[in-house]
Amino acid sequence: MALLGNLRHRPVRRLVQLYLGLGLYGVSMALMVRSDLGLDPWDVFHQGLSKLTGLSFGTVTIGVGALVLLLWIPLRQRPGLGTVSNVVVIGLVVDATLALLPAGGPLGVRIALLITGIVANGAATGLYLGARLGPGPRDGLMTGFVARRPGRSVRLVRTVIEVTVLALGWLLGGKVGVGTVAYALAIGPLAQLFIPLFAVPEAAAPDDTAPEEATPTPGSAAPVTPAG
Repeated sequence: MALLGNLRHRPVRRLVQLYLGLGLYGVSMALMVRSDLGLDPWDVFHQGLSKLTGLSFGTVTIGVGALVLLLWIPLRQRPGLGTVSNVVVIGLVVDATLALLPAGGPLGVRIALLITGIVANGAATGLYLGARLGPGPRDGLMTGFVARRPGRSVRLVRTVIEVTVLALGWLLGGKVGVGTVAYALAIGPLAQLFIPLFAVPEAAAPDDTAPEEATPTPGSAAPVTPAG
């Protein structure tokens, strides 16, 4: 896909939806971090690297996203505006939100932060993928690898990648816990709920027999579960 994608169709809605989704994604990550009950695999990795390097969580998230995006080159993947924005915006928002949210707190509050973070993450996924301006770099790595090697299942490739980053993150000191399990169980159904809900309808194909102002038939975004 081209970097800017096809913005001739509903550009304002798609741009607003993209950046709202990316911002919400960063907030959801910060909520899960502050819950201290476990993170999704990629964020376990980000947190472990943050502890190792002394860099902020958001800075590490941006750096890892940029490195993953470089891996698109041999896979002949082209990033969209949403892909590049994903690398930068989420990391900035997660750092800003972490600066505002205090650490610690009663267990009940932390459970609420975790649940809110997971649900918000699912909604954010639906928003930014539904804008149809490009997947995140980690999702693109997974689908690009499968596209270059037909016969490999997306589920298998995703599992191998996420188990690998989860193990590395845990070894580096990233938080693995009940939140990690809860995220793994909930994010698929949540993404399946929110992606069709927020999917921007595709532009109608030209049809000489149809009225010029015909309403496009709603399309649906590909059900790609976020990889962080």
